[in-house]
Amino acid sequence: MSFIEFEDVCKEYVMGEVVIRAVDRVDFTIEEGEFAVIVGSSGAGKTTVLNILGGMDSVTSGAVRVDGSEITDLSNRKLIEFRRNQVGFVFQFYNLIPNLTALENVEIATQLSQDPLLPQDVLRSVGLEDRMDNFPAQLSGGEQQRVSIARALAKNPRLLLCDEPTGALDYATGKQILQLLQDACRETGMTVIVITHNQAIEPIADRVIRMRSGGVYQVNCNPAPMDVADIEW
Repeated sequence: MSFIEFEDVCKEYVMGEVVIRAVDRVDFTIEEGEFAVIVGSSGAGKTTVLNILGGMDSVTSGAVRVDGSEITDLSNRKLIEFRRNQVGFVFQFYNLIPNLTALENVEIATQLSQDPLLPQDVLRSVGLEDRMDNFPAQLSGGEQQRVSIARALAKNPRLLLCDEPTGALDYATGKQILQLLQDACRETGMTVIVITHNQAIEPIADRVIRMRSGGVYQVNCNPAPMDVADIEW
């Protein structure tokens, strides 16, 4: 049994008399500890897949399993526990609380978790030991994304979900963020999933899932993923 299993998953949205199928019979698996990339253009369905996997959206039909537990059958209370204790989220636009310092933004996440890491240690691990007392407005975009990653890592999750984490960053900063994510996967054994439209980052992944029109049309495994430093776009 794989750590993550999508089995014939569909997600439909009803808008008046119009039914939009955002996810159309999606099947794939991801093994524990893998760095996986889900690639597709805007509207391909990749964000919907990520939201379903993170317990933030429901399915119309099909099954989603994480470590053998079918999350599509969980009650609202159990879904909250799943999101709180098993999943870390990294978003494109950081979603930091503006009137809290970097340290306080990370501390909030640890207060909701069962087995958190020390916020100071995690901020040091992402290179922000000198920026802990700064507010988001005093940080660059790359530094804000590092705080976002530290906030997710501090929960000590088994699964890290990243929604276009480099989309708002320049090339050099984007590569630094990808390196942090790849290192987190390799050093902790955490399963990391990144969704992106940027095909150039495919070679750094253990597994690449390609989507279009709401469906998965190809899944590839890389026997020897490249280092982030060696890719270009």
